[in-house]
Parts: sequence; C-alpha cells; structure tokens
Amino acid sequence: MFKKIDHIGIAVSNLEQAVKTFELLGFQIAGTEEVPEQKVKVAFFPVGESNLELLMPTDEKSAVTRFLMNHGEGIHHIAFLVENLEGMLAALKEKGFNLIDEKPRPGAHGKKIAFIHPKSTNSVLIELCEVVDDGE
Repeated sequence: MFKKIDHIGIAVSNLEQAVKTFELLGFQIAGTEEVPEQKVKVAFFPVGESNLELLMPTDEKSAVTRFLMNHGEGIHHIAFLVENLEGMLAALKEKGFNLIDEKPRPGAHGKKIAFIHPKSTNSVLIELCEVVDDGE
C-alpha cells in the first residue's frame, strides 16, 4: 500500500524568502512549480528519497491561505506515495475515514493526489499520491 514518505508540505507566506532560508540551511532546490488546481506555487527540496515541499498560496481562496490564517506558517501535511490510489481511497472510505477527495486530482510533478481529512487522522492532514504512468 504505502511505498514511502513522498514529501512533507510546509505552508509559507513568502516562497522566495522561504527558499532562501532553506538554501541557507544547506538544502538545494530542485525546482518550483505552480499548481493551479491547488491554487499554490511550490518549491521542492530533495532529502534522501523524499522531499520538502514549500507551499505558497496563489489565491486568497486556497486551502493553504486558510491554513496560514488559522495556524501561521509551518507543517501543513505529510504525503505518502502509494500504489493504486483509487483502490486505496475506496478501502479507506469503507473503513470509515473521512476523505477530502474521494477521487484523485492532479498534483505537482504530474502525480495524482488525494487528501484524507485530518479529523480522521489525529489532526494530521495526509496526502496520498501516485505517480502517473504516461507510457514512457
């Protein structure tokens, strides 16, 4: 089911400033990407087999904007790479988990993603992601 921790998402209000901070810590940025479906701009920093993902909202109606208003900057979510995301979502729903997404949606790096509501997971927002096989 779970293959690895894919990334840890950190909500920031100023992506450029946060990138500089993490670079000063010694991390090397792998790139940035805007994810319109999520209304965020992200920067990724590889850490072993995982990544740190800095998230800055691009719209005042994004979930990350609400998070920043309620909690300030900090850890937003933890993401796990999974196989068969749709099957996992169905199994989790059957087990009574409250899903934010009952079907996968587009995420960064061309992955399919879905979130489990933190009310079901001890106040931790969990993202599930799956690499999309584009046939290459």
